[in-house]
Amino acid sequence: MTTLVIGARGSVGRHVLDRLRTAGEPVRASVRDPAAAGLPPGVPVVAADLAAPETLTAALTGVRQVFLYATPAGTAAFTKAACDAGVEHVVLLSSGSVLLPSAHGNATAEHHRDVERTLGESGLRWTPIRPLVLANNALGWAASARAEGVVRLLCPEARTAPVHELDIAAVAVAALLEPGTGGVSELLTGGELISQRRQVQLLAEAAGRPLRVEELSASQAQQHFERFQPPEIATSIVDFITAAARGESPNTGTARRVLGREPLSFARWAADHAASFA
Repeated sequence: MTTLVIGARGSVGRHVLDRLRTAGEPVRASVRDPAAAGLPPGVPVVAADLAAPETLTAALTGVRQVFLYATPAGTAAFTKAACDAGVEHVVLLSSGSVLLPSAHGNATAEHHRDVERTLGESGLRWTPIRPLVLANNALGWAASARAEGVVRLLCPEARTAPVHELDIAAVAVAALLEPGTGGVSELLTGGELISQRRQVQLLAEAAGRPLRVEELSASQAQQHFERFQPPEIATSIVDFITAAARGESPNTGTARRVLGREPLSFARWAADHAASFA
């Protein structure tokens, strides 16, 4: 049963691909530019782009399962192509924000709700994976950490439970290989609530260099995030961090229940990515 991993070069997709290969599962990797894929020898690579529906038919031929990270604009074309190809199961990397009542109207949550709605109406069998805070979000601090030794934060004491991309991939692979695994679609977090300030401290220890926190006001944070995101997504980030500062960011046992072990800590994530901050 060949599994197509869409976005196989991504931080989660690459680990999904590696875990499936380790398990001896037939895989196919989908990237926009196969020439720049940089994937292990022997991995079949196809060019597919959700924004270019004409690329999907060939990529999905002979595929029975798909690991997918989708955008609202490309999901409808994907679902049609997947139905036409006879795909039996889609595991979607979604967001835990869709499960938070407080995130109603939040642009990020609505983005993922749109994707889930399209899949839900498609007739495909699908399973969402819903991580709330990706530890990988901290890579957004890396440039200023390297250049200035500074990390600029809104609400440094806001606590969240970041989840390591390795754990997200492990839950996704459980959904792909063991469809009866319970709880894979529940709100997925890391194992501990930890402040942004403490995350910076752990990154400094891992990188072996001092890092200073510079606090941003809400308006400064909005401007900062708009350098990298559309204004409505920047607003959703500001709103989420502000809510976390009020104690509204949860910590769940989903990873522990699905994986049968403790989730990887943020300290482990910091050690794995120390080079990005050195």
